[in-house]
Amino acid sequence: MPIEKSSALTIAKVLTEALPYIQRFSGKTIVIKYGGNAMTEDALKRGFARDVVLMKLVGMNPVIVHGGGPQIGKLLKQIGKESEFFEGMRVTDSETMDVVEMVLGGLVNKEIVNLINQHGGHAVGLTGKDGELIRARKLTFQRQAPEMNTPEIVDIGHVGEVESIDPGVINMLVQGDFIPVIAPIGVGEDGQSYNINADLVAGKLAITLNAEKLILLTNTAGVLDNDGKLLTGLKAKEVEALIDEGIIYGGMLPKIGCALDAVHAGVKTAQIIDGRVEHAVLLEVLTDEGVGTLIKG
Repeated sequence: MPIEKSSALTIAKVLTEALPYIQRFSGKTIVIKYGGNAMTEDALKRGFARDVVLMKLVGMNPVIVHGGGPQIGKLLKQIGKESEFFEGMRVTDSETMDVVEMVLGGLVNKEIVNLINQHGGHAVGLTGKDGELIRARKLTFQRQAPEMNTPEIVDIGHVGEVESIDPGVINMLVQGDFIPVIAPIGVGEDGQSYNINADLVAGKLAITLNAEKLILLTNTAGVLDNDGKLLTGLKAKEVEALIDEGIIYGGMLPKIGCALDAVHAGVKTAQIIDGRVEHAVLLEVLTDEGVGTLIKG
């Protein structure tokens, strides 16, 4: 059945709009933090997998870092263990760390790999322990109460921060036309495993790989002003002013911090996009409008 003229023109417009972006990003590395609704809703999961495969086919080098907090919480509940948080970080004792490794390094990671492969890609799953990809150190917190003379050191277990990233295994996979899918688990000098915030890993990885873009998927439209209007193209100084004014606050601050660190360190742009929109990654990478907030240096 012949395609209608109006539909044909729409398709042609979309393809021609995408062409300059394909040319610009061909051969470039794009680090994507995958999380939120995009990881839990079937249509969004399939759309994400297809987006990543298409990016690779047109010459881009997507590198995926994923989260998995809800999945960890679900399994902990099944074994009768309550999730506990301190300042947004999961308190991770040895038993919880075993669950984190099982869920992030196993169930979630392999599901993403399988989805990408089912849609024609060639994905390989890793944790930060593979090839000593992510060297971690223990993350510590201080808590100061009015009645305390000195701050209290709070130990939340196997929670870490990135000490260093060795990109060797990632570069080898990219050169072999594979799509790396990375669980944010690092290893310390003592061989201990550490659970690391996925946004933080994605930002540090983008810097280490000298990525063209860092894309952070969220469950929000992006950065909003006081009237709820989406802010799109922002320079780093403008973002810092929005933080000072209290317009950016709460749960958005860690993502913004990762984005700012990345662009200050040479990543061309960082995008915070709405993962609830089907094919959000392609819309951000290959269209003029995009679906979130772009931050540049």
